[in-house]
Amino acid sequence: MTFAVEGLPAGLSLDAVTGRITGSVAAAGEYAVTLRAKNALGEAAKKFRIVVGDKVALTPPMGWSSWNCWGDAVSQELVLSSARAMAAKGLRDHGWTYINIDDGWQAPRGGAFNAIQGNKKFPDMKALADEIHALGLKFGIYSSPWTGTYAGYVGGSTDNADGTYPWVVAGDVDEFYHLNKDPKAPDAKPTWVNWHFGKHSFAVQDARQWEEWGIDYLKYDWFPNDVAHVQEMADALRATGRDIVFSLSNTGIYDSAPDYVRLANLWRTTGDIVDTWDSVTRNGFNQDRWAAYTGPGHWSDPDMLVLGKVGWGPNLHPTRLTPDEQYSHMSLWCLLSAPLLLGCDLASIDDFTLGLLTNDEVLAINQDALGKQATQFSNVDGKIVYAKTLEDGSYASGARGATCRRSASA
Repeated sequence: MTFAVEGLPAGLSLDAVTGRITGSVAAAGEYAVTLRAKNALGEAAKKFRIVVGDKVALTPPMGWSSWNCWGDAVSQELVLSSARAMAAKGLRDHGWTYINIDDGWQAPRGGAFNAIQGNKKFPDMKALADEIHALGLKFGIYSSPWTGTYAGYVGGSTDNADGTYPWVVAGDVDEFYHLNKDPKAPDAKPTWVNWHFGKHSFAVQDARQWEEWGIDYLKYDWFPNDVAHVQEMADALRATGRDIVFSLSNTGIYDSAPDYVRLANLWRTTGDIVDTWDSVTRNGFNQDRWAAYTGPGHWSDPDMLVLGKVGWGPNLHPTRLTPDEQYSHMSLWCLLSAPLLLGCDLASIDDFTLGLLTNDEVLAINQDALGKQATQFSNVDGKIVYAKTLEDGSYASGARGATCRRSASA
């Protein structure tokens, strides 16, 4: 397979063997190009737009996140396993791009910026980023503005001006700097004592470290997602000069939606999803009120896809959703223009799930450049029909329990 491109703007170059376009463009604007691929069986071409400007995530991000698979048992090797599988199993060729570490990677501050460092499970974050990028993928990370995260690791602020954490100094951690390795111990402190904003924020220092590592995506997790802390991190990320997708979690405040649009690229609209139909319906069928705030660069997020093998820790199990429920789950998230983040073990993905995730016709509904969110078109006797306007003037529709349909507009 060889690749070519016509109309590439100055500053960008193409690797004809890998098909990868790299570089930077000095002037903002929209550049129309034609992409070509050729092998012994023939040649294909497709028109494409390269849009350069201040806005990123012009379509919903597609990728993988570690939490629903490994929980805080995540490690550098497990992350690399999913990255390699995303490339080897062809998911990358269908638009799946991000490999994101969730909670569980953090150690105390240090390094040139006095920023959060990787713990023993993540001995070389820069090398990890480089290998993910070499696969043609992007790399995401997790943090919180609180002094500690939901899982009990160090967060983005502390009450100590030097960036130390009292419970770490006191040794109330395990070998990975996880708070209270034995929560049943008589002197154990509950994790929630660290769910508060510290007196000293290190958002700027952390953002500079992420830029140096080559981070492309940040999941920033706390509740409620107050605008002041969203603004603080948004400013810190933009100051790095790197395109970093900014994702807010969890359960965004509806009245803050205009500020989320201005400051972030996606925001969770729900609590955490699990692999039951009740959870999928609770998260997916209650999104209409967010539709006015969804579009290129800013997406409502009903949480991750619970497909394949999941487990929230080292013990995984096949999703409890039936095949029909899995079709509906994937179809609904595509109609909603929701971010598509997998939470399964990609290395052991089965053929059914792989087929579900590589259906380009359905993925095109999610990635449509207009970025409209489907809303309820009708709801009669509990039979719900959703409709979504597409860029070419047609629309996509889907009914609860059915897959997406695409039709010409009347």
